[in-house]
Amino acid sequence: MQYVYWLMAFAVGMGSAVQAAINARLAHGLGNQTLSAAFVSFLIGTLCLAAVMLYQNNFSGLLDNLSTQPWWRWLGGIIGAGFVFSMAMLAPKIGLVNMVFLVILGQLVAGMAIDLFGLIQMPVRPLSWYKYLGMAVMLVGLLVLMFGDRIKA
Repeated sequence: MQYVYWLMAFAVGMGSAVQAAINARLAHGLGNQTLSAAFVSFLIGTLCLAAVMLYQNNFSGLLDNLSTQPWWRWLGGIIGAGFVFSMAMLAPKIGLVNMVFLVILGQLVAGMAIDLFGLIQMPVRPLSWYKYLGMAVMLVGLLVLMFGDRIKA
């Protein structure tokens, strides 16, 4: 079953790159209005989530539970909006490969810190030296990916 989750995560990563390209082209089609493209993307996503939520959610106590959440738990939506906007803006400026690689690297650094220290009320998951080695390999890969042409010249 674990492999299914890994496959899902891989598909999400692929979707993220495709979404960035689509939203960048949407922004271009809207007169280079990246913020408008991000809004439209978020609106369509919200409508899709609303439809699925209405179909399968249990609404008993939902409003009571929503009102008791600490303020910082609302930041996910703000971060998500910033993510969609940034991806649409950065894709044509630095290229999809560079952008996705940097996004993944940022996600790995943040994920390692969250796991290591149990930040944001997540469980602590010790990091082995293999994970640090993997991060070092990613950093070397980033340097080759982004500056390999300059090194070659």
